[in-house]
Amino acid sequence: MTERSEGTSQLMQIGEAAERVGLSIRTIRHYEEAGLIVPSARSEGGFRLYTQPDLDRLAVVKRMKPLGFTLEEMRDLLTLLDALADTEPGAERTALLDRLAMFHQAATARVQALRDQLATAEGFARQMQDQLDIHRR
Repeated sequence: MTERSEGTSQLMQIGEAAERVGLSIRTIRHYEEAGLIVPSARSEGGFRLYTQPDLDRLAVVKRMKPLGFTLEEMRDLLTLLDALADTEPGAERTALLDRLAMFHQAATARVQALRDQLATAEGFARQMQDQLDIHRR
Protein backbone atom coordinates (compact mmCIF):
# COMPACT_ATOMS: atom_id res chain seq x y z
CA MET A 1 0.00 0.00 0.00
CA THR A 2 1.26 3.49 -0.88
CA GLU A 3 0.54 6.00 1.86
CA ARG A 4 1.33 9.64 2.65
CA SER A 5 2.17 10.35 6.24
CA GLU A 6 -1.13 11.45 7.72
CA GLY A 7 -0.72 10.03 11.18
CA THR A 8 -2.79 7.05 12.19
CA SER A 9 -6.00 8.20 10.53
CA GLN A 10 -8.44 5.50 9.54
CA LEU A 11 -8.30 4.76 5.82
CA MET A 12 -11.58 4.48 3.95
CA GLN A 13 -12.50 3.76 0.37
CA ILE A 14 -14.12 6.37 -1.85
CA GLY A 15 -17.68 5.12 -1.21
CA GLU A 16 -17.39 5.57 2.54
CA ALA A 17 -15.63 8.92 2.08
CA ALA A 18 -18.42 10.08 -0.23
CA GLU A 19 -21.08 9.02 2.27
CA ARG A 20 -19.35 10.69 5.21
CA VAL A 21 -18.83 14.04 3.48
CA GLY A 22 -22.13 14.02 1.56
CA LEU A 23 -20.70 14.11 -1.97
CA SER A 24 -21.05 11.65 -4.82
CA ILE A 25 -18.20 9.37 -5.82
CA ARG A 26 -18.25 11.06 -9.22
CA THR A 27 -17.83 14.49 -7.61
CA ILE A 28 -14.90 13.32 -5.50
CA ARG A 29 -13.22 11.89 -8.61
CA HIS A 30 -13.84 15.20 -10.40
CA TYR A 31 -12.23 17.11 -7.53
CA GLU A 32 -9.28 14.72 -7.67
CA GLU A 33 -8.89 15.33 -11.43
CA ALA A 34 -9.03 19.08 -10.75
CA GLY A 35 -6.22 18.76 -8.22
CA LEU A 36 -8.28 19.67 -5.16
CA ILE A 37 -7.91 16.37 -3.35
CA VAL A 38 -5.39 13.56 -3.53
CA PRO A 39 -6.17 10.25 -1.83
CA SER A 40 -3.80 9.64 1.07
CA ALA A 41 -3.17 6.08 -0.05
CA ARG A 42 -4.00 3.36 -2.54
CA SER A 43 -4.93 -0.19 -1.62
CA GLU A 44 -3.06 -3.23 -2.98
CA GLY A 45 -5.80 -3.35 -5.64
CA GLY A 46 -5.36 0.33 -6.53
CA PHE A 47 -8.46 1.62 -4.78
CA ARG A 48 -8.34 5.20 -3.51
CA LEU A 49 -8.07 5.43 0.26
CA TYR A 50 -8.94 8.58 2.19
CA THR A 51 -8.23 9.83 5.71
CA GLN A 52 -10.09 12.29 7.92
CA PRO A 53 -7.84 15.17 6.79
CA ASP A 54 -8.83 14.31 3.20
CA LEU A 55 -12.49 14.49 4.20
CA ASP A 56 -11.85 17.83 5.89
CA ARG A 57 -10.47 19.16 2.58
CA LEU A 58 -13.52 17.84 0.74
CA ALA A 59 -15.78 19.54 3.29
CA VAL A 60 -14.08 22.89 2.58
CA VAL A 61 -14.69 22.42 -1.15
CA LYS A 62 -18.29 21.35 -0.53
CA ARG A 63 -18.94 24.54 1.47
CA MET A 64 -17.32 26.75 -1.19
CA LYS A 65 -19.33 25.31 -4.09
CA PRO A 66 -22.73 26.89 -3.29
CA LEU A 67 -21.01 30.24 -2.84
CA GLY A 68 -19.88 30.15 -6.45
CA PHE A 69 -16.14 29.82 -5.87
CA THR A 70 -14.30 28.47 -8.91
CA LEU A 71 -12.16 25.34 -8.85
CA GLU A 72 -9.09 27.58 -9.08
CA GLU A 73 -10.25 29.61 -6.06
CA MET A 74 -10.90 26.38 -4.16
CA ARG A 75 -7.42 25.13 -5.03
CA ASP A 76 -5.92 28.46 -3.95
CA LEU A 77 -7.68 28.34 -0.59
CA LEU A 78 -6.65 24.74 0.08
CA THR A 79 -3.04 25.61 -0.79
CA LEU A 80 -3.28 28.63 1.49
CA LEU A 81 -4.64 26.53 4.37
CA ASP A 82 -1.83 24.00 3.90
CA ALA A 83 0.74 26.81 3.92
CA LEU A 84 -0.74 28.30 7.10
CA ALA A 85 -0.52 24.94 8.84
CA ASP A 86 3.19 24.72 7.96
CA THR A 87 4.28 28.34 8.51
CA GLU A 88 5.73 29.78 11.70
CA PRO A 89 4.75 33.26 12.91
CA GLY A 90 6.37 36.04 10.93
CA ALA A 91 5.97 38.15 7.81
CA GLU A 92 5.12 35.19 5.57
CA ARG A 93 2.39 34.00 7.95
CA THR A 94 0.98 37.54 8.17
CA ALA A 95 0.72 37.66 4.37
CA LEU A 96 -1.05 34.27 4.37
CA LEU A 97 -3.49 35.49 7.01
CA ASP A 98 -4.20 38.58 4.90
CA ARG A 99 -5.04 36.31 1.95
CA LEU A 100 -7.26 34.19 4.20
CA ALA A 101 -9.05 37.36 5.32
CA MET A 102 -9.75 38.13 1.65
CA PHE A 103 -11.37 34.69 1.25
CA HIS A 104 -13.43 35.37 4.37
CA GLN A 105 -14.54 38.72 3.00
CA ALA A 106 -15.50 37.15 -0.35
CA ALA A 107 -17.42 34.35 1.39
CA THR A 108 -19.27 36.84 3.60
CA ALA A 109 -20.28 38.95 0.58
CA ARG A 110 -21.51 35.85 -1.27
CA VAL A 111 -23.49 34.68 1.75
CA GLN A 112 -25.19 38.09 1.90
CA ALA A 113 -26.03 37.90 -1.81
CA LEU A 114 -27.63 34.49 -1.23
CA ARG A 115 -29.61 35.88 1.72
CA ASP A 116 -30.88 38.69 -0.51
CA GLN A 117 -31.88 36.15 -3.16
CA LEU A 118 -33.63 34.03 -0.54
CA ALA A 119 -35.56 37.05 0.76
CA THR A 120 -36.74 37.79 -2.78
CA ALA A 121 -37.79 34.16 -3.28
CA GLU A 122 -39.62 34.10 0.06
CA GLY A 123 -41.44 37.29 -0.91
CA PHE A 124 -42.55 35.69 -4.15
CA ALA A 125 -43.75 32.55 -2.34
CA ARG A 126 -45.76 34.72 0.09
CA GLN A 127 -47.27 36.60 -2.84
CA MET A 128 -48.35 33.32 -4.44
CA GLN A 129 -49.82 32.14 -1.12
CA ASP A 130 -51.75 35.42 -0.88
CA GLN A 131 -53.11 34.85 -4.39
CA LEU A 132 -54.15 31.31 -3.48
CA ASP A 133 -55.89 32.58 -0.34
CA ILE A 134 -57.72 35.32 -2.29
CA HIS A 135 -58.95 33.01 -5.02
CA ARG A 136 -59.94 30.15 -2.73
CA ARG A 137 -62.46 32.29 -0.85
